Amino acid sequence: MSRFFRNNGGLLVVAAVLLAAVLAVGAHILGYDPLTSVLEVLATPFRAASSAITNWAEGQYDRAFRYEELQAENEALRQRVAELERDAIAGQDAARENERMKDLLGLAEARPELQYRDAAVVRRTSSNWSSDLTIDRGTLGGVEVNDCVIDQYGHLIGVVTEASPNSSKVTTILDPDLELGGRIARTDEDAILEGDFTLMLEGLLRLAFVSEDTKLVTGDQVTTSGLGGVYPPGLVVGSVRTLYVEEDGISRYAQVEPAADVNGTQYVYVIVDYGE
Repeated sequence: MSRFFRNNGGLLVVAAVLLAAVLAVGAHILGYDPLTSVLEVLATPFRAASSAITNWAEGQYDRAFRYEELQAENEALRQRVAELERDAIAGQDAARENERMKDLLGLAEARPELQYRDAAVVRRTSSNWSSDLTIDRGTLGGVEVNDCVIDQYGHLIGVVTEASPNSSKVTTILDPDLELGGRIARTDEDAILEGDFTLMLEGLLRLAFVSEDTKLVTGDQVTTSGLGGVYPPGLVVGSVRTLYVEEDGISRYAQVEPAADVNGTQYVYVIVDYGE
């Protein structure tokens, strides 16, 4: 091979020069620049890479900008949902308040001699020894000790036993320390309503000193008697659940199921004037 280049090197150089001249003349005639073409070929990969990088960067920017937009939209939606939830809760509270007012209006029409103050239960205490609650109305709101506390239907919940300027303690009808006169509505006979340690845990109270001749039946309604003038008569306390005979075989008592939801009521009404 080297011998071939030594013997024909001159001819090859001449041929290369002639070929270059022919290509140059042809390129000039055709307006074609071989150097430019070579550079174009060499630059093509770089242009492709640059375009890809530019497209990637633009895509990343668009995604980042779109992500911020989506975040803003999501936050706006969350705020709107929260507003709707608040409106729904307010609407439900208003509907319940309207219902309570309607019931109280009916009660006021049935018992026009009684005057009421509305209150909310702010604390509830229930143990093996006591059952009481605290309401957000006190002496500044006209509440006094011995005022009866009822629900929206007029069912007795308890009696105010302590009153401060802005709150009051209510001892419920389930508490063993509470005792008041009761009356069997069907027979118009009197007895004593009192709390009981054992029955309190079952949400019940006791109707004691029931006359031997009293013909109690399950479901008999029990109200306050009003004897003694401390509490108003005719407040519904509950209904007879079961009748028992004491160990002496003579005395009898009944378990009474409260008409009010003593352990669940959130809003109550205090009877501040009995109209005596």
